[in-house]
Amino acid sequence: MADQALIVGGTTGMGRATAELLLKGGIEVIIMGRPGKKLEAAREELSAHGKAHAVGVDLSSLPDVQQFTSSLKTEFPDLKYLLNAAGYFSPKPFLEHTEEDYDRYHAFNKAFFFITQEVARVMIGNGGGSIVNIGSMWAKQAIKATPSSAYSMAKAGLHSLTQHLAMELADHNIRVNAVSPAVVVTPIYAAFIEEDKIEEALQGFNSFHPIGRVGRAQDVANVIYFLLTDKSSWVTGSIWDVDGGVMAGRN
Repeated sequence: MADQALIVGGTTGMGRATAELLLKGGIEVIIMGRPGKKLEAAREELSAHGKAHAVGVDLSSLPDVQQFTSSLKTEFPDLKYLLNAAGYFSPKPFLEHTEEDYDRYHAFNKAFFFITQEVARVMIGNGGGSIVNIGSMWAKQAIKATPSSAYSMAKAGLHSLTQHLAMELADHNIRVNAVSPAVVVTPIYAAFIEEDKIEEALQGFNSFHPIGRVGRAQDVANVIYFLLTDKSSWVTGSIWDVDGGVMAGRN
């Protein structure tokens, strides 16, 4: 049986780009996303590169998450890789945040926590594995133009979880790392920018990055793939800045 990878948030963006790389590498991929036509369309397109499955789960619903995890070992017994890639981003001033805003961000971490817990149990039975979380530059650096207090809290929590799990799961031959991107052209900005205008809108951030351009999903996926695979077998507990140089300094 081929090794399997679960991509939580694999229909678009960095998750989708990573799924394609894994499939091309001969790994069977399960993409998770909101139930619907978009999820199935992504699975069909990814199937051109290898064996791809799709699982519809509402990550904001703990019962949905629990239903998925309860059957995980039976449905996908050969899991060796996990990418927690789902996300939501809509800048709003701290004084305007509502409880609903806060919960929307932190629901992802709750889902990641319990999905990762069950995946780790499956990995232990398979002799080990590799986990990557998609964090964010905003968890390390506040940007006044994009106020993101609740989002940043959630991503900082994911960075911390990465390091704690790296320590706890090392004895089980499971590595845990994270990437911390800056501005990347993905559909995550559709929460506050019309999707067909995202590309144009983000060009204004090119000079924000010392390298001179915003990122692409493939830029981050290449690093995620490296961290997931044995090419990085001596790396665990790391938070990799994949950010065009932003954390080194800004223009």
